[in-house]
Amino acid sequence: MGNSYAGQRRTRRFEEVLHNSIEASLRSNSLAPRPIFSQLYLEAEQQLSALEGGSRVDNEEEEEEGEGGLEPSCPPNPYQMHPPPEGCCTTDGFCQAGKDLRLVSVSSEPIDVPTGFLLVGAKSPSLPDHLLVCAVDKRFLPDDNGHNALLGFSGNCVGCGKKGFCYFTEFSSHINLKLTTQPKKQKHLKYYLVRNAQGALTKGPLICWRGSESRGRPSTTGTGSGSLFPPLDSSGPQAASSSEPTPGTSPGVPMGAQHAGPVSDHPSQTAATGPAVFNGKDSPKTQQLVKNKLPAMPRPSALGVMSNSGPPKKRHKGWSPESPSATDGGYSQGGGNRAKYESTGTSCMPQVGLAGPASVTFPVVASGEPVSVPDNLMKICKAKPVIFKGHGNFPYLCGNLNDVVVSPLLYTCYQNSQSVSRAYEQHGACAAQPISQEMQLLLTVYYLVQLAADQVPLMEDLEQIFLRSWRESHLTETRQPQQAPPQPFPPAPGAVAQVTSAQLPWLAGLAASSCNDSVHIIECTHSLAEGLSEMFRLLVEGKLAKTNYVVIICACRSPAIDSCIAVTGKYQARILSESLLTPAEYQKEVNYALLTGKVDSLGAFFSSLCPEGDIDVLLDKFHQENQGHISSSLTASSVTKSASLDVGGAPTCTSYGLEPHHVRPFQLAVAQKLLSHVCSIADSSTQNLDLGSFEKVDFLICIPPSEVTYQQTLFHVWHSGVLLELGLEKEHVTKQRVEQYVLKLDAEAQTKFKSFLQNSFQNPHTLFVLIHDHAHWDLVSGAVHNLCSQSDLSVGLVDRLLNCREVKEAPNIVTLHVTSFPYALQTQHTLISPYNEIHWPASYSSGVDLYPENKKYFGLSEFIESTLSGHSLPLLRYDSSFEAMVTALGKRFPRLHSAVIRTFVLVQHYAAAMMAVSGLSQMKSYTSVETLEITQNLINSPKQCPCGHGLMVLLRVPCSPLAAVAYERLAHVRARLALDRHFEIILGDPSSSITVGKHFVKQLKMWQKIEEAEWRPQTYLELEGLPCILIFSGMDPHGESLPRSLRYCDLRLINSSCLVRTALEQELGLAAYFVSTEAPLEKGVPNEALESDAEKLSSTDNEDEELATEGSTSEKRSPVRRDRPRSHDSTCSPLSSKASSKSAGSALCGESSAQPGGPSQREQARSPQPCSPSDESRVPGDKQRLRASQRPPVISRHSPGLAPQPDYGLKTSQRSVQVPVTSSSSQLSSSGSSSSSTVPSAGTVILQASHCSMTRACQQPPIVFLPKLVYDMVTSTDSSGLPKAASLLPSHSVMWASSFRPLLSKTMTSTEQSLYYRQWTVPRPSHMDYGDRAEGRGDSFHPRRLLLSGPPQIGKTGAYLQFLSILSRMLIRLTEVDVYDEEEINIDLEEEPDWQYLHHGDPWPDLELFRKLPFDYLIHDPKYEDASLICSHHQGVKRQDRATPRKPEELYVRRQTSRMRLSKYAAYNTYHHCEQCHQYMGFHPRYQLYESTLHAFAFSYSMLGEEIQLHFIIPKSKEHHFVFSQPGGQLESMRLPLVTDKSHEYIKSPTFTPTTGRHEHGLFNLYHAMDGASHLHVLVVKEYEMAIYKKYWPNHIMLVLPSIFNSAGVGAAHFLIKELSSHNLELERSRQEELGIKPQDIWPFIVISDDSCVMWNVVDVDCGGDRSRDVTLPTLSREFSWSERNVSLKYIMQHIEASPNITHYALIGMRKWSSRTGSREVRKPFSRCHVHDFIILNVDLTQNVQYNQNRFLCDDVDFNLRVHSAGLLLCRFNRFSVMKKQMAVGGHRSLHITSKVSDHPVAVVPAQYICAPDSKHPFLAAPAQLLLEKFLQQHSHRFFPLSLRNHGHPVLLVDCYLNLGSQISVCYVSSRPHSLNISCSDFMFSGLLLYLCDSFVGASFLKKFHFLKGATLCVICQDRNSLRQTVVRLELEDEWQFRLRDEFQTANAKEDRPLFFLTGRHI
Repeated sequence: MGNSYAGQRRTRRFEEVLHNSIEASLRSNSLAPRPIFSQLYLEAEQQLSALEGGSRVDNEEEEEEGEGGLEPSCPPNPYQMHPPPEGCCTTDGFCQAGKDLRLVSVSSEPIDVPTGFLLVGAKSPSLPDHLLVCAVDKRFLPDDNGHNALLGFSGNCVGCGKKGFCYFTEFSSHINLKLTTQPKKQKHLKYYLVRNAQGALTKGPLICWRGSESRGRPSTTGTGSGSLFPPLDSSGPQAASSSEPTPGTSPGVPMGAQHAGPVSDHPSQTAATGPAVFNGKDSPKTQQLVKNKLPAMPRPSALGVMSNSGPPKKRHKGWSPESPSATDGGYSQGGGNRAKYESTGTSCMPQVGLAGPASVTFPVVASGEPVSVPDNLMKICKAKPVIFKGHGNFPYLCGNLNDVVVSPLLYTCYQNSQSVSRAYEQHGACAAQPISQEMQLLLTVYYLVQLAADQVPLMEDLEQIFLRSWRESHLTETRQPQQAPPQPFPPAPGAVAQVTSAQLPWLAGLAASSCNDSVHIIECTHSLAEGLSEMFRLLVEGKLAKTNYVVIICACRSPAIDSCIAVTGKYQARILSESLLTPAEYQKEVNYALLTGKVDSLGAFFSSLCPEGDIDVLLDKFHQENQGHISSSLTASSVTKSASLDVGGAPTCTSYGLEPHHVRPFQLAVAQKLLSHVCSIADSSTQNLDLGSFEKVDFLICIPPSEVTYQQTLFHVWHSGVLLELGLEKEHVTKQRVEQYVLKLDAEAQTKFKSFLQNSFQNPHTLFVLIHDHAHWDLVSGAVHNLCSQSDLSVGLVDRLLNCREVKEAPNIVTLHVTSFPYALQTQHTLISPYNEIHWPASYSSGVDLYPENKKYFGLSEFIESTLSGHSLPLLRYDSSFEAMVTALGKRFPRLHSAVIRTFVLVQHYAAAMMAVSGLSQMKSYTSVETLEITQNLINSPKQCPCGHGLMVLLRVPCSPLAAVAYERLAHVRARLALDRHFEIILGDPSSSITVGKHFVKQLKMWQKIEEAEWRPQTYLELEGLPCILIFSGMDPHGESLPRSLRYCDLRLINSSCLVRTALEQELGLAAYFVSTEAPLEKGVPNEALESDAEKLSSTDNEDEELATEGSTSEKRSPVRRDRPRSHDSTCSPLSSKASSKSAGSALCGESSAQPGGPSQREQARSPQPCSPSDESRVPGDKQRLRASQRPPVISRHSPGLAPQPDYGLKTSQRSVQVPVTSSSSQLSSSGSSSSSTVPSAGTVILQASHCSMTRACQQPPIVFLPKLVYDMVTSTDSSGLPKAASLLPSHSVMWASSFRPLLSKTMTSTEQSLYYRQWTVPRPSHMDYGDRAEGRGDSFHPRRLLLSGPPQIGKTGAYLQFLSILSRMLIRLTEVDVYDEEEINIDLEEEPDWQYLHHGDPWPDLELFRKLPFDYLIHDPKYEDASLICSHHQGVKRQDRATPRKPEELYVRRQTSRMRLSKYAAYNTYHHCEQCHQYMGFHPRYQLYESTLHAFAFSYSMLGEEIQLHFIIPKSKEHHFVFSQPGGQLESMRLPLVTDKSHEYIKSPTFTPTTGRHEHGLFNLYHAMDGASHLHVLVVKEYEMAIYKKYWPNHIMLVLPSIFNSAGVGAAHFLIKELSSHNLELERSRQEELGIKPQDIWPFIVISDDSCVMWNVVDVDCGGDRSRDVTLPTLSREFSWSERNVSLKYIMQHIEASPNITHYALIGMRKWSSRTGSREVRKPFSRCHVHDFIILNVDLTQNVQYNQNRFLCDDVDFNLRVHSAGLLLCRFNRFSVMKKQMAVGGHRSLHITSKVSDHPVAVVPAQYICAPDSKHPFLAAPAQLLLEKFLQQHSHRFFPLSLRNHGHPVLLVDCYLNLGSQISVCYVSSRPHSLNISCSDFMFSGLLLYLCDSFVGASFLKKFHFLKGATLCVICQDRNSLRQTVVRLELEDEWQFRLRDEFQTANAKEDRPLFFLTGRHI
């Protein structure tokens, strides 16, 4: 096809210029009609060829510079514009007549365009963002090829309508271009203008002036990566809609990888719009594609020299033929990089109407004479030549186009390398010339010459060669650190000699002369057409049989050249042409070969090789001869053995063990990292995740549509217990219940996903984790999914489901992508923030084992290392004899896809090997040593185990039809050989479940002790120990885990499409494995004897020896012999007991041979872990005992490995991994009969359980066989030691942003690699991230999206299931709180009072009844368990015997707490965020803090002797609570409501919360506690903490204490709160009195609340009895029932505030909550006792009772006693309780007592808190009052020895309660007149404490009390002088004896004002 369209009439009109004459001609192609898509493809190609093609009219045309382009070596001549005429308009964008010419202004206006004129857009330097509209005669514009423009200019102004501008200079002045250089139409007329579907004028394609064709394309061709010539993709916005999107380029795909065919250098653009309309008329450019307007599609940065256009002109001075053409500078370099790689056009789809599925490809269309492709070219050449278009024009091809492939991707590579200098310029370097075309071609020839016969050229190699060459030519700094980002390189001085076009052919020929004609140079004199014709002639004549590459050069068009390169080598051409196929085309071609019977010729060929004719005939003959014999020998020996041994009680195999489920340290570490990232999202200021609002966790795991992966994931979820832990299921979880949490992304997924979304919407308080496992699969954009693969509905499903708007916007869905290959999710457009990536941690850091485990991961880097060690056969191998046969057959059957040939050859090898092992020894010649080894070990392994455990062979056949063929053939051969019961053959298809024969199911059930009758294995893990061949099909593995018994991983059939990093690592990841690190080596002679016996046996049979030696020592096959210049040769393991003394050959031979009839002694296999959901991999169970002679090699960790996963072991060079030797081939039996009948001649080994293949499995990973091409790719490294595979394109769905990029570094961590890919890759248009964000914008990252990456099979599933568990635990913990849960103390000491309040159902206290209740002096709050007991009149001396001494250690044990679920009425700290309380918290929707103002508030207080000045910080939103003076805005008072207000909309009492050190943890968010009711809440803070509290609580009112109280205790805060409130009450009474309100009607209450009050409860009581006072207590107790519930603080406050006569109560409080509360506590609804923690204070009644501002401890007890003694009522509502949260920070814990002199804080014991005055005791840095209180609490027995445990004789405290410790009782009396005190006449006091006593305490007052003889006195004063005055004033010396040494002080320095003590004894 291709050029079969030649001759179709085209509408394009070209005008050729020859000096002054014009000759018009029409070009025509075929007349056949074409479908729209083909039209687009061809259109793009023709445009491309037009851009590049065409003969030059003259080579002398001046080189133009584009805007921002590279300047010539000399600056242009300066140009001075003529000044504009006076009075004319000079505004930019307007013509001199003042008319607007800007496109944005005139796009909708009708414009009169004369016939023959076109509208074009001119660019003005002063208006870079605008185009100016001009009408220009199209004769003076170039044609499609960039040629044939008439000299001169003719144009009209569309603004003012002025016509007839004949000079562009004149015209540019008229339209105000204001140029500083010579006006040139080529430079300033940039774009054609076209009308869109709406009729608006828009910017169209670039005008293709000479040299700017590359600029003229919206995006450059191809992706710069991949193969020499990776696949094409479309780059327009409609990319996917215009064709079947390709999977992407493969950078490593051999030259041309991925797609061939009708490719264009233009992206296929808006196909749906049809031809563009130019200026409202059909235009010569009708077929040209519309310019793509996506912002992500800028032009390439700088491209090479293109063809000249136009008639001859005078050269500019300083111009050189090599001057680069520059790009349009209107786009950023970053964009340019991306655009360059949007691939050119679309992939070549199999064209409609083609016979056969072969990808018939269209060459790039060009001008000139067509070249005919000879008939039977493929038949003659045995391959389909691949022609890569290079520089310049490419001729038409016609004729037999099916036998040739043409690709423009080398042209793309050349173009991209031209952008290098521009890229450097972007980094600050001066302009430098790009590498010349001649040098490019010459370097390409050098590269091809050095390629070996079995190598295929790679795009990356060529790009790096160009980059290196350019750098060395132009830059001084030629060596930059690999890991550094691209740095600006300063230009090197001096010019570099260039290769001229005349020299090029000679130099190329010289370079090729040394390569034995593998590269052939053809020089043309006129055009490439003659060179191509010559090449075809030579091919047909067979003269290029040894030639792999033909380079055709045409240098006649100096200074430019035309060139192309044809790949004619059969091996290279086949690989390249096949790598250009899309997966769909690949499948189609294979199906075509199978359906049309083309493969029959292969079968016939194999039959001809068989010595006895058809192999099937031989099989039938063997079957008939051995039918009876086999069943009795083979079957009986290996199959029935296990059952009989087991039943008979003989020893069974102990190697088969299932490990219990456990979470490995690595998995736990990763789960915690995931949790940490989720928490950091929640903690960020963006409010994207409110963890505090979630109560539980739910999840959905999305997996690829693989039945095995689905069952495997179900199994993991089921056995992990995560459903029970999350509370999603109850005790008995069924498999069916688990299925709703795992979603297989197939056609039925949408329904299940919708229900998930609906569930998330209905449960806003559940956090849903959407886990996307195997996340690198199906990244196709949802918009184009049906164009991607009509046969697979699931393609694009991921984007449609996981990226839908509902998921993105749902605030309760977190998306976690999990993959081993994250590269395609790490592009410039990714939705995942780099901060949200979690990489699997490295096991070693600086030589330290971070996560000790008894198993070590053996992944890709370790496999590569095994090839570098010289001490064992490597674990990665290739099969040279297989490759040789495939190559030979490829030549014989050139039209068959190599996948078909490889599959048939491999199946034939397996069939022959099975026959050979079964006794047909003549078949050994028809298989390879490797296949023979695999087969023999597979068949013989069950015989070594008493239970018949065997090994698994994984045979990877990506193409499903071929897998089915392989399965049928192998099953047939197995059946004919009667091996049905020896091993199973399983076809593993992703879309179907596993099918296993009944016999083998029975064996598996017996091994795994499964009783269920209907059980069938559903995952590969359940095939543990089953001898089998697993034929694993599907284009990609989908995360299936394999059992530990996997022994061989046969990847010989993976095709060249895997040469991208993701695909390659994915295939090799199948073999990833955990190696046990605890394997002791067996010692002893028998092992050595076994080895020597094996060697003797191997040398007895010449045929076998020859075979083994050939396979193992052949240098071709053995990778051990290759040079390892950078590897660290390792020495023998120190564990070895025997050193190798054999020669290399004999050692290899010995190691690769085994005893006849049995597998090698070194044979190892693996055993499963079906029950460990935490491990994806095959985790070994039992330890293996290695034979000492095996010499496990030490593998150096320095080896490169794929740099990709450096965190996973590449950097850990401190360790070495032991990899035991594996056998390379097993010796065949020399007997001609069945191997089971063979008796070894020597060294017979009695089989034991320890020889089971499972035993050895835990010690060794499987052996992996690769195709030679892939093997070379994986094992080769670059000069830095980086494996070549690491530099491949990371994924099919992305492309490189630029050729100008640093290489990956060997030392990069996973995080650094991620940043590298984020910088240097962009998604293809078909990628789901393609249109997601503008480059460089970080705000488009999705905030709730995370990425977990880790090596394959390492345990990621277990890690994320563990993450779900700990996330759930954390959420529950966030919704729970530890509250104090302690019983009230001193209940047993309480005596029944004479009067009880018996109205148990009263909601409020009856004032008259309540007055009759006695005050309970006892403290019942459990936090005061260590406080002194307060004696009362009722207890008297009777308490003496009842007091039980408490042990000191009991007082300091941790207080008891209970974990409680937060209710909806809880108070919260700053970590709580929810929608309801955002405004309350002061977070504006834009997250800006509310404004607040600082107000001073002063009042005087006589006791302090000075004016107190407080500061209020009042947010604007809270100013309505205050009164401000009108003129000055001064704060006057805080508004108070009226007692008579009955509104339920607000809380009347202002709440004050003193706090310190708890800005984050304090429970100040009362929004929910108050149930949204309006309330006034004031935080009372110290001055030094004001800023931090304001930051965390911007919308709260702050009361800032004066700085003198910075070191004060809670007493000072309480004191100031009360005094401020008293003063404010007076102010409010005065203010409202003016409004006619009585003073007593002003609400007098305030609330003083602790900052740890979290919830409030109420007890509901059902008394059930009569309310009469006559009801007896027993009756009440019988009928009394109650229940407790959580209520809002609003409910409690409004209930209390509604109490009748409330203003008669001075203090109101409530119980502290306890789970142990009994009916006794709540029976009495009200008590008259101490109140704590949350009190409602009547400021009016308590006006004369103050808090002690000096107190730190027990200040509430002290205040309670003062209030009671003043005759006021304290009421506790027993049916209300407050829960207090346990807090580990702030509060009294912030009080630290340290030495004042020591620099280092030293713990000070309480005994040191006081000292003798004037002593040298070290002073302490703490307030004197705190030292006093702490000392008395711990050591008061030093002052009151007689009082210790003497509860009948308490210490008398006057006016002040001080805690003297729990072992001393006290009696409190007030000295105030008319105060209420207990009757002390019955007491004999054991001590007297006078604390800062005032004038009310007199000598007569003290004489009322009686003291024991020897009682002690302690007087405490502010200074020594006051101390003496007090002793005199109170006449203490009359009854008390004092000594000088009895004087003390607190351990304070003088400036800290210590307190002084004087003690004495009663006389």
